[in-house]
Amino acid sequence: MSTPYGGRICYVLPNGNHLYIHLKDKLRIRHKKRWSQVMYLYYLLGWKLTRKYLIRQDSEDHKILEQQLKKEKQNTYILALDGDMNFQPSALMLLIDRLRMYPTVGAACGRIHPTGFGPTVWFQKFEYAVCHWFQKTAEHVFGCVLCSPGCFSLFRGAALMDDNVMKKYATKATEAAQYVQYDQGEDRWLCTLLLQQGWRIEYTASSDSYTNAPQEFKEFYNQRRRLGTSSLANTLDLLNTGKETSRKNSSISRLYILYQILQTAFSILAPATVCLMIAGCFTFIFGLNGNISLFLAVLPPVFYMVICFTCKSDNQTLVAGFMSIFYAFLMAATFLSIIVDMVKQQTFITPSGLFFIFLVVLYFVAALMHPQEFHLVLYGFIYIICVPSAYLLLNIYSLVNLNNISWGTRETATYEKPGTRKDKKYVKYEKKCKCLCWNLEFQVNEDQKISASSNPEEVALLNDASESQNEETENFEAGAIDDTVDERWIQQLQENTDHIELVEDKLDEVSSFFL
Repeated sequence: MSTPYGGRICYVLPNGNHLYIHLKDKLRIRHKKRWSQVMYLYYLLGWKLTRKYLIRQDSEDHKILEQQLKKEKQNTYILALDGDMNFQPSALMLLIDRLRMYPTVGAACGRIHPTGFGPTVWFQKFEYAVCHWFQKTAEHVFGCVLCSPGCFSLFRGAALMDDNVMKKYATKATEAAQYVQYDQGEDRWLCTLLLQQGWRIEYTASSDSYTNAPQEFKEFYNQRRRLGTSSLANTLDLLNTGKETSRKNSSISRLYILYQILQTAFSILAPATVCLMIAGCFTFIFGLNGNISLFLAVLPPVFYMVICFTCKSDNQTLVAGFMSIFYAFLMAATFLSIIVDMVKQQTFITPSGLFFIFLVVLYFVAALMHPQEFHLVLYGFIYIICVPSAYLLLNIYSLVNLNNISWGTRETATYEKPGTRKDKKYVKYEKKCKCLCWNLEFQVNEDQKISASSNPEEVALLNDASESQNEETENFEAGAIDDTVDERWIQQLQENTDHIELVEDKLDEVSSFFL
C-alpha cells in the first residue's frame, strides 16, 4: 500500500492473522526514533481508532458514540518494544492485567534482563538488578516510576491521547535543552508528560524480558551519554513543575518530590564523591597525606576533561578505557587492603570495615529477596571496581559531548550510491575473545571486487533524492515530492518477489492523520 508516510506491506498469516510492516519515507517523515513513534501512534490511535467514530457522528447518537470511544480508548493498549527483545506471553499478560485492574495507570513496565557476555555486560547485569531491586521498587511504592523504558512497556491509549501528551510529544525540538530532553531519551520524556498529566506509571517485577546489552566499551559509553543527560533533563523538568504535578497527579506527593530532589542532588555530586573516595584509596593504600591524595585524585579527571575537549569521540572512549582499567585495579587493591586491615586489627568496627560490611550485607540481603537473580551478586565485584568509570569518567564524557545528538547504538548503515565499485570481504576464519574492556578479533578474509550496475536513469534519480534528503526532511507536503520516487519501493518489491503474488492497493483519505 502507498501511504502518506511511505508504504505498508501486509502479510496474511495462518488463521487469518495479519503482520503489518510500515516503511517510513524519510523525505516525508522526520528522521529519528521519536518521529517514527509519532507516525505509528497517530495512525493507530488517530486513524484506526478515532476515525471510525467520527464518520458515524451524523447517523448515530453523539453521547453514545462518546461513551463508546472513551471505553475503547481506555481499553486500547500499545506495546512498545525493541526488535531484539525476548519475552514470553505471560510477561505481557501481567502488564495487561495491571492496566485493566487500575484505570488510572497510563503505562507499566517489567523487569529487564541484559544478555550477552563480557565485563561490560556483567557490569550492566548487576546495575540493572540493583536499579530494579531498589530504585524502581522505591519509585513504585512511594510515588510513580519515572521511566517506562521503550524496550518493553505497555501504554494505555487513553493516556497517550490525553491533553498535552501526544500533541506535545510531537513538538519539534528547536533549542539545545529540547534536543537533549526530547530526542535523546524519548521514552523518558513521554513518561514525564504522562506524569504531568496525572497518569500513574507502575513497575511489575514478575514481568521478565531480555534485551541485548552493549558488549563493547565504546557502545556502552555512547548509550549512557545519551540516556544520562536525557534522564537528568527530564527529572529537572518534572521537579520544576513539581507543585502543579503533585496537585494533578494523586500518586506524586510533596514528599516524593523531595525524595527526587535529594536523589538528583546525590547524582550531581557523584563525581565529587568518587574523587573523595579515590583520595581515600590513595591514603589507605600508600599512606599519603590527605592533601596530596586529594590532588592525585583530582588530577586524572582534569586530564580526561582536557582529552574530551581536544580529541575526537573515539579517542575519548579509548582513553576512558585505559583509565577505567587503572581505577579498577585501584579499587580492587583498596578493598583487599580493607580486608587485610580488618584481619590485622581482628575487628571490623572501623570506618572502612563498617562501610565494606554494610555494602556486602545490603546487596546480599537484596539478592536473597530475589532468589531467581541471586547469582547476579557474583557480578557485584565488577560493579564496585567500575564505579569510578561509571560515575566519574562517564559523567565527564556525557557533559562534554552534549553537542553530540547521535543515537550512539544501533546506528543505521551509511548510504552507498549505486553504480559505484566497492570491495566486499568474505570471512574465511574468525576468532574473537574479550579481555576487560577490549575486544580482540582475528580474521582471515577473502577480498572480492563487486560492481553494482544499475539503470543510468535510476542512478540519477536516487542520487538526486539522496542529495536533497536533508532539505526535504522537514517537508511534510506529499505534493512536493516526485511521484516516481514515491512508487519506486513498490517496483523494487515486485521485481524481487517471485514466489508471492503481490496485490497493490492504496491507502486513501489519510493525508492529515499524522499532522
